[in-house]
Amino acid sequence: MFETVVILGVCAAVFVALELPRIRTLGFWRATVTPLASIIGSGFLVIGPILDHAFGSWAPLAMLALCTLAYMFGAAVRQNILHRNQHGETASSSQIVETVSSWALSLAYVVSVAYYLNLFGSFAVHLTDFHSDTNARFVTTAMFLIVLVVGWTKGFSALEHLEIHSVTLKLAIIGGLLVGLGFHLAVLSASGDLLFNPVSVGPWEGVTLLFGLIVTVQGFEISRYLGNQYSPATRISSMRFAQLLSAAIYIAYILLMAYVFRPEDIPLDEAGIIDMMQLVAPILPGLLVAAALAAQFSAAIADTGGAGGLVEELTHKKVPNKLAYAIVAGLGIALTWLSDVFEIISYASRVFAFYYALQALNAALLAWRIEKSLPRTIFFGALALLGLAVTLLGQPVE
Repeated sequence: MFETVVILGVCAAVFVALELPRIRTLGFWRATVTPLASIIGSGFLVIGPILDHAFGSWAPLAMLALCTLAYMFGAAVRQNILHRNQHGETASSSQIVETVSSWALSLAYVVSVAYYLNLFGSFAVHLTDFHSDTNARFVTTAMFLIVLVVGWTKGFSALEHLEIHSVTLKLAIIGGLLVGLGFHLAVLSASGDLLFNPVSVGPWEGVTLLFGLIVTVQGFEISRYLGNQYSPATRISSMRFAQLLSAAIYIAYILLMAYVFRPEDIPLDEAGIIDMMQLVAPILPGLLVAAALAAQFSAAIADTGGAGGLVEELTHKKVPNKLAYAIVAGLGIALTWLSDVFEIISYASRVFAFYYALQALNAALLAWRIEKSLPRTIFFGALALLGLAVTLLGQPVE
């Protein structure tokens, strides 16, 4: 009972603190919320069981590696924001690279919406008597149709203000989750019952698995496209802060999880975190479902709108955003019924990795042509090759 009261108290305290007008209306925080919402949106729900199952007691190092890779890709995006501001459109060393990069991002948005709404469906039915893959897919399909109808008839602008409240709710519940895990870890530590599970994957399998999970730490790149709302300096600093804050949350989360569950208590499915948290505190599964539904819906709205806007811009309005929304829904529904969630996660990771590879390539060209810096050219060039490797080699969870 005491544990439940503390968990709910932490959730309430975090929510109230972040909803204070002086925090919620702070420009830097609002600029941080947009990338932060994507980075710790869906990934937080699936990454724990996957890493715990695959890497055992080494899971925190695997999480650190994933966050480091994302931060390096973020450095390429920040490089491009900086030079685009200083040198304008001519800073795009290759218009072809920019165009292909934008198309890659629009495709990534399509796959990521499928990822978000499939998680929505899985979490929506998990604690009900209708828990099955088929029913989860029906819920996902219904959500795609709802998103399409809203976008087609009303547009998404009326829902955009929900994002900051969704992030606040999510961070509040994450705070409670970390406290609950901390209690559980402390109890096991005091009794000498901490668990040090072995690694269950080989070195190469582990690398390709991490490649297939890059989408779980994706979302920082959206700062590049907020130029109408925030200055380049604010976008660069808020993106960096969002990545560092999310990395700290992710690593703390995995540290608290990695030593308290037996292998047989780690279900390898997209909603496995719910069953695991039932062992920690009875209040946590319901809170996680609430956070999941709010987060997935707001993220799906944001990325559907982003995809529509990009396609409309790239086709010079030959494909209006409403038609783009229909394409997103159609492709997403097809992915829902032809793939499982872990396959969709892998597809999304590979498409986003291709986008990051192009961003790194552009950053390398800028470092060479404008900065005349050989070390930075080599770094971003190597990062582009790494992004291409992730694109080609990323594998789904099996």
